[in-house]
Amino acid sequence: MAFDIFLLEVILSGLMTGVMYALVALGFVLIFKASGIFNFAQGVMALFAALALYDFLAEDGWFFAVFGFTLPVWLAIPATIVVMIVLAWVIERTVLRFLVKQNEIILFMATIGLAFVLEGLGDILFGSDVKPLDIGIPQGASDWLLDSFNLYLEKLEIFAAGTAAVLVVVLAIFFQRTRIGRALRAVADDHQAALSVGISLDKIWVIVWSVSGIVALVAGIMWGSKSGVQFSLSLIALKALPVLILGGFTSVPGAIVGGLIIGVGEKLAEVYIGPMVGGAIENWFAYMLALGFLLFRPQGLFGERIIERV
Repeated sequence: MAFDIFLLEVILSGLMTGVMYALVALGFVLIFKASGIFNFAQGVMALFAALALYDFLAEDGWFFAVFGFTLPVWLAIPATIVVMIVLAWVIERTVLRFLVKQNEIILFMATIGLAFVLEGLGDILFGSDVKPLDIGIPQGASDWLLDSFNLYLEKLEIFAAGTAAVLVVVLAIFFQRTRIGRALRAVADDHQAALSVGISLDKIWVIVWSVSGIVALVAGIMWGSKSGVQFSLSLIALKALPVLILGGFTSVPGAIVGGLIIGVGEKLAEVYIGPMVGGAIENWFAYMLALGFLLFRPQGLFGERIIERV
Protein backbone atom coordinates (compact mmCIF):
# COMPACT_ATOMS: atom_id res chain seq x y z
CA MET A 1 0.00 0.00 0.00
CA ALA A 2 2.87 2.33 0.79
CA PHE A 3 4.24 1.82 -2.74
CA ASP A 4 0.87 2.69 -4.25
CA ILE A 5 0.68 5.90 -2.22
CA PHE A 6 4.20 6.83 -3.28
CA LEU A 7 3.45 6.17 -6.96
CA LEU A 8 0.27 8.23 -6.74
CA GLU A 9 2.21 11.03 -5.07
CA VAL A 10 4.81 11.00 -7.88
CA ILE A 11 2.09 11.08 -10.54
CA LEU A 12 0.20 13.92 -8.86
CA SER A 13 3.42 15.88 -8.42
CA GLY A 14 4.14 15.38 -12.10
CA LEU A 15 0.67 16.55 -13.05
CA MET A 16 1.05 19.72 -11.00
CA THR A 17 4.49 20.42 -12.50
CA GLY A 18 3.02 19.79 -15.94
CA VAL A 19 0.38 22.42 -15.31
CA MET A 20 3.15 24.93 -14.56
CA TYR A 21 4.83 24.06 -17.88
CA ALA A 22 1.49 24.33 -19.66
CA LEU A 23 0.93 27.87 -18.39
CA VAL A 24 4.06 28.94 -20.27
CA ALA A 25 3.18 26.85 -23.33
CA LEU A 26 -0.21 28.58 -23.59
CA GLY A 27 1.54 31.85 -24.43
CA PHE A 28 3.45 30.16 -27.25
CA VAL A 29 0.23 28.68 -28.63
CA LEU A 30 -1.51 32.07 -28.66
CA ILE A 31 1.24 33.74 -30.70
CA PHE A 32 1.69 30.78 -33.05
CA LYS A 33 -2.06 30.36 -33.55
CA ALA A 34 -2.48 34.01 -34.55
CA SER A 35 0.70 34.63 -36.53
CA GLY A 36 2.48 31.36 -37.25
CA ILE A 37 5.46 32.60 -35.19
CA PHE A 38 7.24 30.58 -32.51
CA ASN A 39 7.73 33.37 -29.97
CA PHE A 40 11.08 32.62 -28.37
CA ALA A 41 10.57 35.61 -26.06
CA GLN A 42 7.57 34.10 -24.23
CA GLY A 43 9.64 32.88 -21.28
CA VAL A 44 11.26 36.30 -20.92
CA MET A 45 7.81 37.89 -21.07
CA ALA A 46 6.80 35.77 -18.07
CA LEU A 47 9.95 36.94 -16.29
CA PHE A 48 9.34 40.60 -17.22
CA ALA A 49 5.72 40.44 -16.05
CA ALA A 50 6.73 38.92 -12.70
CA LEU A 51 9.43 41.56 -12.25
CA ALA A 52 6.97 44.36 -12.99
CA LEU A 53 4.44 42.93 -10.54
CA TYR A 54 7.08 42.62 -7.82
CA ASP A 55 8.14 46.22 -8.39
CA PHE A 56 4.60 47.51 -7.82
CA LEU A 57 4.44 45.57 -4.54
CA ALA A 58 7.91 46.09 -3.05
CA GLU A 59 9.49 49.02 -1.24
CA ASP A 60 12.88 48.47 -2.90
CA GLY A 61 11.58 49.09 -6.44
CA TRP A 62 11.59 52.15 -8.65
CA PHE A 63 7.82 52.61 -8.30
CA PHE A 64 8.14 53.19 -4.55
CA ALA A 65 11.21 55.36 -5.14
CA VAL A 66 9.29 57.60 -7.55
CA PHE A 67 5.84 57.75 -5.92
CA GLY A 68 6.63 56.95 -2.28
CA PHE A 69 4.09 54.14 -1.91
CA THR A 70 3.41 50.59 -3.09
CA LEU A 71 0.25 49.15 -4.58
CA PRO A 72 -1.97 46.51 -2.98
CA VAL A 73 -2.17 43.22 -4.84
CA TRP A 74 -5.64 43.96 -6.25
CA LEU A 75 -4.23 47.10 -7.93
CA ALA A 76 -0.74 45.77 -8.73
CA ILE A 77 -2.04 42.96 -10.94
CA PRO A 78 -4.19 45.27 -13.17
CA ALA A 79 -1.26 47.71 -13.30
CA THR A 80 1.01 44.91 -14.51
CA ILE A 81 -1.58 43.93 -17.13
CA VAL A 82 -1.47 47.52 -18.40
CA VAL A 83 2.34 47.27 -18.56
CA MET A 84 2.09 44.10 -20.66
CA ILE A 85 -0.47 45.70 -23.00
CA VAL A 86 1.79 48.72 -23.47
CA LEU A 87 4.70 46.34 -24.09
CA ALA A 88 2.64 44.54 -26.76
CA TRP A 89 1.87 47.88 -28.45
CA VAL A 90 5.57 48.84 -28.42
CA ILE A 91 6.56 45.46 -29.90
CA GLU A 92 4.03 45.86 -32.70
CA ARG A 93 5.10 49.45 -33.43
CA THR A 94 8.85 48.82 -33.37
CA VAL A 95 9.19 45.26 -34.66
CA LEU A 96 6.17 43.44 -36.04
CA ARG A 97 4.72 46.03 -38.41
CA PHE A 98 7.97 46.07 -40.40
CA LEU A 99 8.00 42.29 -40.81
CA VAL A 100 4.49 41.63 -42.11
CA LYS A 101 5.60 40.21 -45.46
CA GLN A 102 8.72 38.48 -44.21
CA ASN A 103 9.36 34.76 -43.97
CA GLU A 104 8.51 32.99 -40.68
CA ILE A 105 12.17 32.32 -39.93
CA ILE A 106 12.86 36.07 -39.96
CA LEU A 107 10.00 36.64 -37.52
CA PHE A 108 11.36 33.87 -35.32
CA MET A 109 14.81 35.44 -35.31
CA ALA A 110 13.19 38.76 -34.38
CA THR A 111 11.64 37.15 -31.29
CA ILE A 112 15.07 35.83 -30.27
CA GLY A 113 16.41 39.37 -30.41
CA LEU A 114 13.35 40.58 -28.53
CA ALA A 115 14.04 38.03 -25.77
CA PHE A 116 17.53 39.42 -25.19
CA VAL A 117 16.26 43.01 -25.26
CA LEU A 118 13.53 42.30 -22.69
CA GLU A 119 15.93 40.38 -20.46
CA GLY A 120 18.41 43.26 -20.54
CA LEU A 121 15.64 45.81 -19.96
CA GLY A 122 14.39 43.80 -16.98
CA ASP A 123 17.90 43.71 -15.54
CA ILE A 124 18.31 47.48 -15.94
CA LEU A 125 14.91 48.38 -14.50
CA PHE A 126 14.52 45.83 -11.74
CA GLY A 127 17.95 44.39 -10.99
CA SER A 128 19.12 40.79 -11.14
CA ASP A 129 18.62 39.70 -7.52
CA VAL A 130 16.18 36.90 -6.71
CA LYS A 131 12.94 38.50 -5.54
CA PRO A 132 10.37 36.73 -3.36
CA LEU A 133 6.87 37.13 -4.76
CA ASP A 134 4.03 36.84 -2.27
CA ILE A 135 0.55 37.83 -3.43
CA GLY A 136 -1.37 35.68 -0.98
CA ILE A 137 -1.40 32.38 -2.85
CA PRO A 138 -1.48 29.54 -0.28
CA GLN A 139 1.88 27.90 0.32
CA GLY A 140 3.00 24.62 1.80
CA ALA A 141 1.45 21.19 1.72
CA SER A 142 -2.29 20.63 1.63
CA ASP A 143 -3.15 19.62 5.18
CA TRP A 144 -6.38 17.94 4.11
CA LEU A 145 -4.68 15.66 1.57
CA LEU A 146 -1.84 14.95 3.98
CA ASP A 147 -4.13 14.08 6.89
CA SER A 148 -6.79 12.23 4.90
CA PHE A 149 -4.74 10.33 2.31
CA ASN A 150 -1.11 10.80 3.41
CA LEU A 151 -0.44 12.60 0.11
CA TYR A 152 2.00 15.50 -0.09
CA LEU A 153 0.77 18.09 -2.58
CA GLU A 154 1.59 21.79 -2.64
CA LYS A 155 -1.29 24.24 -2.27
CA LEU A 156 0.38 26.49 -4.85
CA GLU A 157 0.37 23.71 -7.42
CA ILE A 158 -3.31 22.99 -6.77
CA PHE A 159 -4.06 26.69 -7.21
CA ALA A 160 -2.03 26.73 -10.45
CA ALA A 161 -4.00 23.74 -11.77
CA GLY A 162 -7.30 25.51 -11.14
CA THR A 163 -6.00 28.69 -12.75
CA ALA A 164 -4.82 26.79 -15.83
CA ALA A 165 -8.22 25.11 -16.17
CA VAL A 166 -9.97 28.49 -16.13
CA LEU A 167 -7.49 29.89 -18.67
CA VAL A 168 -8.07 27.01 -21.08
CA VAL A 169 -11.83 27.47 -20.97
CA VAL A 170 -11.59 31.24 -21.44
CA LEU A 171 -9.09 30.98 -24.31
CA ALA A 172 -11.08 28.24 -26.05
CA ILE A 173 -14.21 30.42 -25.94
CA PHE A 174 -12.16 33.43 -27.06
CA PHE A 175 -10.83 31.67 -30.16
CA GLN A 176 -13.99 29.79 -31.13
CA ARG A 177 -16.84 32.09 -30.17
CA THR A 178 -15.64 35.68 -30.55
CA ARG A 179 -15.19 37.82 -33.63
CA ILE A 180 -11.64 38.72 -32.62
CA GLY A 181 -10.79 35.05 -32.11
CA ARG A 182 -11.97 34.19 -35.62
CA ALA A 183 -9.96 37.11 -36.99
CA LEU A 184 -6.88 35.76 -35.21
CA ARG A 185 -7.31 32.40 -36.90
CA ALA A 186 -7.74 34.10 -40.27
CA VAL A 187 -4.49 36.02 -39.78
CA ALA A 188 -2.68 32.81 -38.89
CA ASP A 189 -3.90 31.11 -42.09
CA ASP A 190 -2.82 33.89 -44.47
CA HIS A 191 -1.64 37.41 -43.59
CA GLN A 192 -2.30 38.84 -47.02
CA ALA A 193 -5.74 37.25 -47.35
CA ALA A 194 -6.69 38.61 -43.93
CA LEU A 195 -5.60 42.09 -44.97
CA SER A 196 -7.60 41.82 -48.20
CA VAL A 197 -10.88 41.27 -46.31
CA GLY A 198 -10.33 44.25 -44.03
CA ILE A 199 -8.73 42.66 -40.97
CA SER A 200 -6.28 45.09 -39.38
CA LEU A 201 -3.08 43.15 -38.84
CA ASP A 202 -1.67 45.87 -36.57
CA LYS A 203 -4.62 45.67 -34.17
CA ILE A 204 -4.75 41.87 -34.26
CA TRP A 205 -1.09 41.53 -33.35
CA VAL A 206 -1.40 44.03 -30.51
CA ILE A 207 -4.39 42.07 -29.17
CA VAL A 208 -2.75 38.66 -29.39
CA TRP A 209 0.54 39.86 -27.88
CA SER A 210 -1.43 41.57 -25.12
CA VAL A 211 -3.35 38.37 -24.34
CA SER A 212 -0.10 36.43 -24.50
CA GLY A 213 1.42 38.95 -22.09
CA ILE A 214 -1.44 38.40 -19.64
CA VAL A 215 -0.92 34.63 -19.87
CA ALA A 216 2.80 35.26 -19.31
CA LEU A 217 1.87 37.24 -16.19
CA VAL A 218 -0.10 34.29 -14.83
CA ALA A 219 2.82 31.96 -15.52
CA GLY A 220 5.24 34.44 -13.97
CA ILE A 221 3.09 34.72 -10.84
CA MET A 222 2.97 30.95 -10.37
CA TRP A 223 6.66 30.33 -11.01
CA GLY A 224 7.69 33.44 -9.08
CA SER A 225 5.58 32.40 -6.09
CA LYS A 226 7.09 28.93 -6.22
CA SER A 227 10.80 29.69 -6.61
CA GLY A 228 11.16 33.47 -6.50
CA VAL A 229 11.42 35.89 -9.40
CA GLN A 230 14.82 35.20 -10.92
CA PHE A 231 16.30 35.38 -14.40
CA SER A 232 16.46 31.61 -14.72
CA LEU A 233 12.67 31.89 -15.02
CA SER A 234 13.17 32.77 -18.69
CA LEU A 235 14.66 29.30 -19.28
CA ILE A 236 11.29 27.63 -18.70
CA ALA A 237 10.58 28.61 -22.30
CA LEU A 238 12.92 25.80 -23.31
CA LYS A 239 10.90 23.27 -21.28
CA ALA A 240 7.74 24.49 -23.03
CA LEU A 241 9.12 23.37 -26.40
CA PRO A 242 8.64 19.61 -25.85
CA VAL A 243 5.21 20.42 -24.36
CA LEU A 244 4.25 22.08 -27.64
CA ILE A 245 5.67 19.25 -29.73
CA LEU A 246 3.51 16.75 -27.87
CA GLY A 247 0.34 18.83 -27.68
CA GLY A 248 0.54 20.68 -30.98
CA PHE A 249 1.57 24.26 -31.68
CA THR A 250 -1.97 25.38 -32.56
CA SER A 251 -4.00 23.74 -29.78
CA VAL A 252 -4.87 25.39 -26.46
CA PRO A 253 -6.06 22.08 -24.89
CA GLY A 254 -2.98 20.44 -26.42
CA ALA A 255 -0.72 22.73 -24.38
CA ILE A 256 -2.34 21.45 -21.20
CA VAL A 257 -2.27 17.78 -22.23
CA GLY A 258 1.32 18.06 -23.44
CA GLY A 259 2.32 19.73 -20.19
CA LEU A 260 0.71 16.98 -18.13
CA ILE A 261 2.43 14.24 -20.16
CA ILE A 262 5.82 15.91 -19.83
CA GLY A 263 5.35 16.60 -16.12
CA VAL A 264 4.31 13.05 -15.23
CA GLY A 265 6.82 11.48 -17.61
CA GLU A 266 9.85 13.27 -16.24
CA LYS A 267 8.88 12.62 -12.61
CA LEU A 268 8.35 8.90 -13.21
CA ALA A 269 11.57 8.70 -15.24
CA GLU A 270 13.57 10.43 -12.50
CA VAL A 271 12.20 8.17 -9.76
CA TYR A 272 12.24 4.80 -11.54
CA ILE A 273 14.78 5.11 -14.37
CA GLY A 274 17.10 7.77 -12.94
CA PRO A 275 18.80 5.48 -10.38
CA MET A 276 19.71 3.07 -13.20
CA VAL A 277 21.58 5.73 -15.18
CA GLY A 278 23.02 7.83 -12.37
CA GLY A 279 20.16 10.31 -11.93
CA ALA A 280 19.53 13.79 -13.39
CA ILE A 281 17.29 12.29 -16.07
CA GLU A 282 14.55 14.83 -15.31
CA ASN A 283 16.51 17.59 -17.05
CA TRP A 284 16.62 15.93 -20.46
CA PHE A 285 13.86 13.32 -20.46
CA ALA A 286 11.26 15.74 -21.89
CA TYR A 287 13.41 16.45 -24.94
CA MET A 288 14.05 12.77 -25.64
CA LEU A 289 10.32 12.07 -25.33
CA ALA A 290 9.53 14.91 -27.75
CA LEU A 291 12.20 13.70 -30.18
CA GLY A 292 10.70 10.22 -30.21
CA PHE A 293 7.23 11.69 -30.61
CA LEU A 294 8.30 13.66 -33.71
CA LEU A 295 9.01 10.39 -35.50
CA PHE A 296 5.39 9.23 -35.27
CA ARG A 297 3.19 12.34 -35.04
CA PRO A 298 5.13 15.53 -35.84
CA GLN A 299 2.02 17.73 -35.74
CA GLY A 300 1.32 16.78 -32.10
CA LEU A 301 -1.65 15.11 -30.48
CA PHE A 302 -4.04 17.99 -31.17
CA GLY A 303 -2.14 19.89 -33.86
CA GLU A 304 -3.38 20.39 -37.37
CA ARG A 305 -1.81 18.22 -40.05
CA ILE A 306 -0.02 20.49 -42.52
CA ILE A 307 -0.27 19.39 -46.15
CA GLU A 308 1.76 21.32 -48.70
CA ARG A 309 0.95 20.89 -52.38
CA VAL A 310 3.60 21.68 -54.94
